[in-house]
Parts: sequence; structure tokens; C-alpha cells
Amino acid sequence: MNSKFIVIEGLEGAGKSTACRKIITTLYQHGIKNVIYTREPGGTPIAEQLRTLIQQKRISKEKITDSAELLMLYAARIQLVENVIKPALANGSWVIGDRHDLSSHAYQGGGRRIKHNFIHYLKKEILGDFSPDLTLYLDITPEISLQRTRNRGFLDRIELENLSFFTRTRNRYLKLALEDKRIKIIDATQKPQKVTYELNKTITQWLKQSCIF
Repeated sequence: MNSKFIVIEGLEGAGKSTACRKIITTLYQHGIKNVIYTREPGGTPIAEQLRTLIQQKRISKEKITDSAELLMLYAARIQLVENVIKPALANGSWVIGDRHDLSSHAYQGGGRRIKHNFIHYLKKEILGDFSPDLTLYLDITPEISLQRTRNRGFLDRIELENLSFFTRTRNRYLKLALEDKRIKIIDATQKPQKVTYELNKTITQWLKQSCIF
């Protein structure tokens, strides 16, 4: 059975971590038991250090520029892809990722307003043709996202952004999802049981369509 790379995307508070666990359970029920979990940014020692730099509110008095943030994310991403994801796939493991390249197009392209063509250039030069086999985008409104993250307490540097930032990010997510058949939209504003049902249904249908079982 060919290994696959499945990614969960969405705004903060969309339930990505929970969705990853649910998908791993669904795969296990279908006999796919060799599965690993990754997150971005992070997943390797260097990538985790970059995650800390990206998320912490202030490094001395120096501000992280939008371009520096984007480049650090791609540095963390290629470390994870080359050192963890590709080797796992080559060894027959399925990989479930909490965020991947789509996040940069949404957050840095939409939220930060970095030029679309520049991000595509980086993606091509750094990742080449490597991309997920399936992406599940958990869609929630920016208002719900902010409410859920603020209820958690501690907010990182990106979570402190304003409503308009997350509105632009969500709009870019939706635009890209509608343009790519490999991206499936899940309404994550529904009750947890309904979201779980939609995730299971989407994964099961995709497995059948891909002739995996």
C-alpha cells in the first residue's frame, strides 16, 4: 500500500490537533496502522527552535519582518520535509501533518499581504513538486477563531493579530481550497460530533476514490 501525506489546515482554534487524532483513528480502523504525526512549524530540533522564534512576542527590541517570518517558516518546513516526512513516506508510513505549505499562502500571503508570486517561487525552489496527497481545511470564522484562542489564555505573536488579519487569511484559504481538488473544506463551526462525522466521511470517500482499499 502506497504511503500518503495528509494535512490538516485552518485558523487557530479550528480544532486541527483533534482532527489529526480523529483521522489517525479512522485510518487505523481501515487497516492503516503505520502512521506518524507532524506539526508546522516544528518537528525537528532546528524547526522547533525556529517555531519558538516565530511565535514569541518579542526578541529584545527587534521586530520580525514579514519576509523574515516567511523565510523562517520555509526553513523549518524543509527541515521537516527532508528529515522526517520524506523518509517516513519512503519507509511506508503515512504522515498526518498539522499545517504545511498552504498555511504560508494563507497567513503570509493573505494575512501579511506578501506577494502571491513570491511565495509560489519559494515553494517551487524549496519544496519542488512535493505536496500533500490530501488537505482538509477546517473552516471557521475569524470571530470564532479569536474567541477560542483567547479562551485558552496564552497567545503567541501570530494569535495576537487583529480581526482583519484573520479575515484576509480565511479568505485566502477559501480561495485556494476552491481552486484545488486535493483540498476538502470541512465546516468546523458545527458541533464536535458533526465535525468528526464529516472528517470520517471525507477520509473514507477519499480512500475509496484513491483505490486504497
